[in-house]
Amino acid sequence: MSVVTPKRFTIDEYHQLIELGFLKEGDRIELIRGELIQMVAKGTPHTFCTTRLCRQLDHLKVDLVVVRCQEPIILPSNSEPEPDVVIARGNEVDYLAHHPYPEDISLIVEISDSTLDYDQTKKLELYAEAGIANYWIVNLNARQLERYSQPYQNAQGKFNYLSKQIYLPDETVAIPGFEDALLDLRRIFPQSAIAP
Repeated sequence: MSVVTPKRFTIDEYHQLIELGFLKEGDRIELIRGELIQMVAKGTPHTFCTTRLCRQLDHLKVDLVVVRCQEPIILPSNSEPEPDVVIARGNEVDYLAHHPYPEDISLIVEISDSTLDYDQTKKLELYAEAGIANYWIVNLNARQLERYSQPYQNAQGKFNYLSKQIYLPDETVAIPGFEDALLDLRRIFPQSAIAP
């Protein structure tokens, strides 16, 4: 009896599909654990929040780090996700030949509404397994920032984070690697933008 298994892609094969024109920039596809995953279309609150967050982090653009918005990263599990925001060491030129690797990344941020469950489970496990030290979820549904740190592997082999902290929209949060730089969450959440 034959068993049907899905075709899994390596990162090199994924890049070949792009180079050959099978996948295009507008297709909104991520490679997660070798599988091609269709990304959900972003709604207005998600887009607003991404723009505001990138603008708030723009002041970090010094010679030490680069803020990347909705651009790919490379993880060792045959994954090339496109987080909403990444803070990576170095500058733009350092990523001309390749996307950032886990050791380059100080923070990943996913902005979540319709993808909340996926970001709190599959993406969280993926980032913890890669050793990403700091993972934030801007939870638009609950209007809070979820700050995960200290990745670990439990006795069953599952990956997670030891620490989870919740920040509310009227609070500030320290940016990893820039503890003297605070992110004002009032400027991030969509409803805050329309308040007087």
